[in-house]
Formats: sequence, C-alpha cells, structure tokens
Amino acid sequence: MKQVDEKYYDLLLEIQQTDFVILELNLYLNTHPNDQAAIVQYNEYVQRSMQLKKNFESIYGPLTSFGYSYSPTPWKWGKSPWPWQI
Repeated sequence: MKQVDEKYYDLLLEIQQTDFVILELNLYLNTHPNDQAAIVQYNEYVQRSMQLKKNFESIYGPLTSFGYSYSPTPWKWGKSPWPWQI
C-alpha cells in the first residue's frame, strides 16, 4: 500500500465529518422542508464539502471516479491510494 502523510488523513476525516452533517441535514429536511435555518446550514456544509474535496484532490488526486471528479493529464485515478485503501 502507498504511504501518505498525516495531512491526507486529516483532510479525509474533515471531508467525512462534513459529508456526515450533510447527510443528517438532508434527512432532517425530508421531514422539515420549510426550516430555513436548516436549509442555510445545509447549503453552507455543501459549499464547505465541495471546497474541501477540491483542496484534497488538488494535492492527492481524485476521491471518486465516474464523473464526480476531474482528472488532470495523465489520468490519476490509479496513482494515489483510494479512500478505501487507507
């Protein structure tokens, strides 16, 4: 398995935590669709997640494939450890 630095794990953990909040807010909003404060919070976390993923991918390469992440040339999907490998 490829070795990665500590920052890799820190960024990945922050992405996972942020996406967990998004999931929980999504479930809450399914039953409380008019809660404006929750919608604002949801949108803030979505924006944060997108920025974290963009930052992570600029340093370590794609997090996902199948159209969710851009790839520079050359193709980088197989160059870094995949999230499930660490």
